Amino acid sequence: MGVPIEGRPRGPYNPAMPILEPLMALSYIAAVTTRVTLGTEVLVLPQRQPALVAKQVSTLDTLSGGRVRLGVGVGWQESEYEALGEPYRTRGARMDEAIRLLRAYWTDAEVSFTSAHYPTVSMAMEPKPPQGGRLPLWIGGYSEAAFRRVGRLGDGWLASRVTDAADARQAIEAIHRHAEAAGRDPGAIGLQSMVAPPPRDAAGKTFYADHDAVVARVAALKAMGFGWVALNATAIFQAGARSVAAMTEQLATLHDRLRAEIG
Repeated sequence: MGVPIEGRPRGPYNPAMPILEPLMALSYIAAVTTRVTLGTEVLVLPQRQPALVAKQVSTLDTLSGGRVRLGVGVGWQESEYEALGEPYRTRGARMDEAIRLLRAYWTDAEVSFTSAHYPTVSMAMEPKPPQGGRLPLWIGGYSEAAFRRVGRLGDGWLASRVTDAADARQAIEAIHRHAEAAGRDPGAIGLQSMVAPPPRDAAGKTFYADHDAVVARVAALKAMGFGWVALNATAIFQAGARSVAAMTEQLATLHDRLRAEIG
């Protein structure tokens, strides 16, 4: 994560904040659990080599007994792309190609892929994930390009900046319109939202300390049509839970309340 310097937009998170690499963290979680789904929100796919991601995710799905749901996005910070030696301006096109290539590696015995960025000739990847090409691949983002990508290529949408019911309705209608244009069933595309967007002010950084507000927000998101919600552990850290034990306690308390009051 880029340190804020002159000419670089400030992001929602402090670059000194400890954030674990997601696939490594999920491998650890897979080893000590048996039922929980293992998901990312989101893996910045255009920053990574997609054939390697296909192998890593397939390995994780294999070792966890088919529990992976991969969430991907294009990211927002140009400095991260620069540090990784990946072009920022072509991230959207490379994202679309990478998604198709992942599914090919998870499905086909021999992969040949015509692509502007990831040309592939007669490659194999084993083992396939237990879920095969049906491994759920959800897509984040809040733009017309993201809605088009979800509608055409995604199993679900990972929303993070929904403000109200009208906002949600406009986004969902756009996703459904693109799904229909691609010959897909719009009703088969899942909908998940972060309970609150990444915090950018003092109020945002204390939101998760008010559990009543969190429960009310989840109820509102359910009414908007979202079938899943995500609690932002990074924001819980910012709200005052400054250790793994404290964060786990806050997550457990919220989980129990949401199950009891929302379902």
